[in-house]
Amino acid sequence: MYVTHNRAAIDEMGYAMSRLEIEPDHCDSGEVVHGVSDSQRSNKPLNDLDNEIAQLTKLKSGPHQMLSQIAPGRRGLPVSTVKMLAGRECNFSGRGRFSSADCCHVLSRYLPVNGPWLIDEMNSRAYVSHFSADGSLFVAGFQGSHIRIYNVDKGWKVQKNILAKSLRWTITDTSLSPDQRHLVYASMSPIVHIVNVGSAEIESLANVTDIHDGLDFSSAGDEDRGYSFGIFSVKFSTDGREVVAGSSDDSIYVYDLEANRPSLQISAHSSDVNTVCFADESGHLIYSGSDDTYCKVWDRRCLNARDKPAGVLMGHLEGITFIDSRGDGRYFISNGKDQAIKLWDIRKMSSEATCSQEDFRNYEWDYRWMDYPPQAKDVKHPRDLSVATYRGHSVLRTLIRCYFSPEYSTGQKYIYTGSHNSCVYIYDLVSGAQVATLKHHKSPVRDCSWHPYYPMLLSSSWDGDIVKWEFPGSGEAPAPVIKNRVRRRSIY
Repeated sequence: MYVTHNRAAIDEMGYAMSRLEIEPDHCDSGEVVHGVSDSQRSNKPLNDLDNEIAQLTKLKSGPHQMLSQIAPGRRGLPVSTVKMLAGRECNFSGRGRFSSADCCHVLSRYLPVNGPWLIDEMNSRAYVSHFSADGSLFVAGFQGSHIRIYNVDKGWKVQKNILAKSLRWTITDTSLSPDQRHLVYASMSPIVHIVNVGSAEIESLANVTDIHDGLDFSSAGDEDRGYSFGIFSVKFSTDGREVVAGSSDDSIYVYDLEANRPSLQISAHSSDVNTVCFADESGHLIYSGSDDTYCKVWDRRCLNARDKPAGVLMGHLEGITFIDSRGDGRYFISNGKDQAIKLWDIRKMSSEATCSQEDFRNYEWDYRWMDYPPQAKDVKHPRDLSVATYRGHSVLRTLIRCYFSPEYSTGQKYIYTGSHNSCVYIYDLVSGAQVATLKHHKSPVRDCSWHPYYPMLLSSSWDGDIVKWEFPGSGEAPAPVIKNRVRRRSIY
């Protein structure tokens, strides 16, 4: 049975109890982490952010209208967690429970910024890392041939230690199948290997303790190319039947696992395809990003012999390092070597590229060993089709990745990314504000991953460290990590 109180009583109770809320931590002397407070959150939308994505984000991460009215005159600010709990107990929304958006409004305020806690340290650069879909496993790939799969629910015990077969330069990407039984890994080779991660053996040595089947992508095109190209990006489809890949031969490949052969090859770009992903669960749409600065959308239902995309999205001034889909077949984000993340709406795409890099670039620059030119920071793309742009992090030396925050706990209201300056950055999607910066690593953070359900984020760096950030934390003070760093020049 629910008892209804008047609003004045709820306000008084909420005000008294809200003083018990934990204030966010702040770093001492600029070290470890910058916490998040309400004063740091800007509620003023980005000038170029369209109203629709702002409203969609609000619907997924905002409290019920009746709950938000508990605090008159403060509608622009987050509602106190204690006031929301008081409103729920009084059945103020009329439902007697929190909706998923109410939960997101509460959970998204407590960012995983405390720590770090060391999970693992290797004498090799960490290139890729990601949680499984249910958050029970965590995968990390290193340049020195190792791929480690940790069991999150069993104290981060190493469940599988994979020694990569026929590695060329580094592990460029990994992907877990939806059922979490298989993992594919890629390097600078047209052969992508697939491993059964559900087997009993912890040490997975190719074709000795485990079979590492090879998926040959070169058979989709000119066989004379042999090992002349490598795979930068590889992703399972949501049904687990296909794998999509982006390559250094400017192409997109789709591999049919049931038929055990490539089913599609698209001459997609005029330069390396650094990143590809499926747009949604249907598998019909594919997003790609390239060093030619374009993001392209491919509809497999209407591809023709000329490999013409469904649309092109212009706006980056330099090559694109990574793309992450919002999962709705409409919005995605991309990280670029122009030191910016861009948010895209595919309904705004152009039928073809109408502006090339030569139209606005009047300087020579290579991100692999040069800093970003100061004169390039003020250059504007004449045909920018992006919805919003987020700046603050740095994209140098390697293909640094960016992501939407989880839908379950945050309503995808944040964007987060690694950075060349050894930090992890978290941005508010709607306001564009930089709400947190995680500092620990001594080398570029190439990848990072937010747990799908808990306020937990793991960052992986070229310093070899895999560290965990949480809210509120494990209760133990994180120990500083001191070790000799191995620094090497990379081109990927």
